[in-house]
Amino acid sequence: MSLNSIGKVLSCAPEAIIVLIEGLELFENNKDSLQVGRFLKIAQGNHDFTIATIRNIKGISSFATDGSPLWQFQLECQAIGTLIDDNKFDRGSLLLPVPTEQAFIADKDTLDKLFASDAQHDFPLGQLSMNKAISLKIDGNNFFSKHIAIVGSTGSGKSCTVARVLHDVVGIGEKQNANKDKQNNSHIVIFDIHDEYTAAFTLDAEQSFTLNRLDIDTLRLPYWLMNSEELESMFIESNEANSHNQVSQFKQAVVLNKEKHNSSITEVTYDTPVYFSIKEVYNYIENMNREVIGRLEGEDKPKLADGTLITDRTAHYFDQVCAFVASSTAAATKATNGPFNGEFNRFTSRLEAKLSDKRLRFLLNPTKEDGGIYKTEDFESLMKQFLGYLQKSNVTIVDLSGIPFEVLSITVSLVSRLIFDFCFHYSKLRHANNVLNDVPVMLVCEEAHNYVPRNNDVAYRASRKSLERIAKEGRKYGLSLMVVSQRPSEVSETIFAQCNNFMSLRLTNDADQSYVRRLFPDNSNAITAILPNLAPGECVVVGDAVLLPAVIKMDLPDPEPHSQSVKVHKEWREPWREISFSDVIARWRK
Repeated sequence: MSLNSIGKVLSCAPEAIIVLIEGLELFENNKDSLQVGRFLKIAQGNHDFTIATIRNIKGISSFATDGSPLWQFQLECQAIGTLIDDNKFDRGSLLLPVPTEQAFIADKDTLDKLFASDAQHDFPLGQLSMNKAISLKIDGNNFFSKHIAIVGSTGSGKSCTVARVLHDVVGIGEKQNANKDKQNNSHIVIFDIHDEYTAAFTLDAEQSFTLNRLDIDTLRLPYWLMNSEELESMFIESNEANSHNQVSQFKQAVVLNKEKHNSSITEVTYDTPVYFSIKEVYNYIENMNREVIGRLEGEDKPKLADGTLITDRTAHYFDQVCAFVASSTAAATKATNGPFNGEFNRFTSRLEAKLSDKRLRFLLNPTKEDGGIYKTEDFESLMKQFLGYLQKSNVTIVDLSGIPFEVLSITVSLVSRLIFDFCFHYSKLRHANNVLNDVPVMLVCEEAHNYVPRNNDVAYRASRKSLERIAKEGRKYGLSLMVVSQRPSEVSETIFAQCNNFMSLRLTNDADQSYVRRLFPDNSNAITAILPNLAPGECVVVGDAVLLPAVIKMDLPDPEPHSQSVKVHKEWREPWREISFSDVIARWRK
């Protein structure tokens, strides 16, 4: 037995290799290298070695004839690949060792070979926790061109990990912009639900990194960009008895109004992103709700109070709320209620309330700098606010912290769908010219459980549908997802199922641990046993871009992310003097 041998293979199966260590002294001398998650190198009887990760340790004690204690230790290991000719690691080759083969500790020289960088694996992600002198290099193209999941409990360092990864992508380090004199086409859009990442991407002016930040005061999302599902989610209560009639008349009013304001565009549909007036649609619905049909001979048409017969609703119903004749059974004034008379009282009341809600002005009444309203011809400028690389930096932060809860799902759905559609059409134009898409986009969904939950709650149906579509189809068009959550078990299974790379920080909840364990590949789920014991900033990395599962320690980003809503002072015991209570109430009322 060589000096580095620590035991022999006792049994072997595809799901587990059992290594036997005999003697307490041998185990104690190598205890630091025999912890759960560490690596072993097991001979295969030739020049190759099976690389396995330890997932369980069992000690068995007995007594010798003289009464002295005897110890044996059984290490349950999971094979993860083969070290060929003791030089090259191959995760795909998995020839298992037979009993009695020697097992060795994976020393520094072996780890260097396992984690050595090459032309493909050249993106540094962090340092190995078991040996901080070794940097984990991953396949950057494979990592960022596919979907990524980053999970971890509160306080595990999740936000710092996300910021650090994104800093390395755009070239930020030590508050410096490495790409100050150049700019690439890639773009990152961050859904920031707590306004944490503004601080992480704000550099001094001389660094020429102009962050593209959008919040409720600067975001412009005119309602006419919404598709049918988003419009109906916002304006129609699906649980009302006559919701089907609301949908049919609302759809008709929207399509007719789009045709009215876009006469140069042929084949306008409910989903066509062109201007229409929501106030005029309200007028139309209110008129349908009040409509009275004249029943005198030769009439059988809607009849106004002045006797005018309406032959074309489009010409009258959009401009104003009309006054109709009274319903009557008298022969001289016979008139009956229209087919929807009185049915839309709740519907029109809801429409009116939303149109007057100042919190929703970024959706229902956004205005340009000159005070004008956004029309169809402004569609290009509206798209540029998300893909800021055309004008500013290649990082856009959509601050969702001020977005009213009732329209959070619609906002996320609308922004993500517009970005998907841009990537789709851009890719099609590039492919028509026999070239590939050269504008990769990554959508970062921070605290994803807040708007793409696992349950099919109607309140989140719009955002869930848009992001699940990106998860399933986005990579074809250069659009990838980074899904970040502290409660992975509450996030849509469809989205996590499409993620090819995982970074898991400390998880303390049993349900979350079990869920993540199921998501990890079969040959690496053993490493999830250490999830509750990870230190802040430590994470388990597995996936297509990583040669083998590893536990790494991420360096802190500089600058760091932090919430803009809470500022902790050293003098926290001093009286609150910067902002008066009345100032807070005044802003609240706005």
